[in-house]
Amino acid sequence: MKVISTESSQILAARLATALNTGMVDVKFSRFPDGELYLAAGELDDETVIVGSVTGSDALVQLLLLIDACEGSENHLVIPYMGYARQDKKFKNGEPISARAIARLFKDNVADCITVNIHEPDVLKYFGVPTKNISVGKDVGAYIQTLHLKNPLILAPDDGAMAFAEGVAAVGGWDCDHLEKTRLSGVEVKMAPKKLSAASRPVVIVDDIISTGGTIATAAYMLYQQGATDVYAACVHGVLIGGAFVHLKAGGIRDVFCCDTVERGCSRISAAKSIAAALKG
Repeated sequence: MKVISTESSQILAARLATALNTGMVDVKFSRFPDGELYLAAGELDDETVIVGSVTGSDALVQLLLLIDACEGSENHLVIPYMGYARQDKKFKNGEPISARAIARLFKDNVADCITVNIHEPDVLKYFGVPTKNISVGKDVGAYIQTLHLKNPLILAPDDGAMAFAEGVAAVGGWDCDHLEKTRLSGVEVKMAPKKLSAASRPVVIVDDIISTGGTIATAAYMLYQQGATDVYAACVHGVLIGGAFVHLKAGGIRDVFCCDTVERGCSRISAAKSIAAALKG
């Protein structure tokens, strides 16, 4: 078995190869003069783990090209972050089900697939091969333990993210809650933990994805007003568009950290061991 990856997942793929105690396939990436993507894979094995996050259109095309280049091998596909997964239903006539359209692409030359904390688990039914979604909540919790926070409150941004937050909190036996919005007027909204108090304790807001960071920045401001000593932001997929990292730091977030499913400077948590465990079955 060897591990091969697209440009968007090089670091995670290398860590995964180490976790699996196996080698990697070298890949040369370039473009044709007209801008089309080109790649050439090195020596393949009979069994290959293909790793590629769908962080944009080029990353998607590169992943499809890589799958095709691995023809003749038994290929296990790992999609650490799957873009286009948010729209899993039609909201109005004429819209595509984007998640379905993308998932259907991964059926040829693929034996099975692993996703990591996919935004909408219902998307798995659209894949044409056996697919399982794993959570790295324990890995996020393990990193929070290294911060040595005293009596932290693990906080989900909404009820929908509560299951993930509970998985994170279980690692340290910490308190867990979710934010609840209360409309005070036509223009004023209050956000606070639904059941527990943030006063005199550090708070870690955890979610599967941080995109713009707007909700977290607003929540941090209100949590400080409610007496929180520090507010941290943690996620699996640090998409961080539109200057989100700076926006969060400027808004008072003590630190921002995420996994290497989307490779960023703040990707201090690796999904490699959890993915390796899933591959070993």
